[in-house]
Amino acid sequence: MIEQENHIVSTKTFVSVWIALLTLTAVTVTVAKADLGAFSTFAAIVIASVKASLVLWFFMHLKYEKMLLKLLLLVPIVTLAVIIGMTFIDVWYR
Repeated sequence: MIEQENHIVSTKTFVSVWIALLTLTAVTVTVAKADLGAFSTFAAIVIASVKASLVLWFFMHLKYEKMLLKLLLLVPIVTLAVIIGMTFIDVWYR
């Protein structure tokens, strides 16, 4: 039988991450309203990536997983980032 480790995360940590997510959402709205040209899409993707990382790291407890699982999660994320990046490069240089 596999033993599970229980990780107790303080409420303060969850509230701090929640406030960070709310702040990043406000930043996303601000960036969407600002006219940044081609940079606005890049900024939105970076902000969304940071928000997704916070959710994965704290709310889904990836912080407490073994390194192998973290690396296995990194592979599809990097693959998706490369595909999205190549798509943007294709669109920008048409």
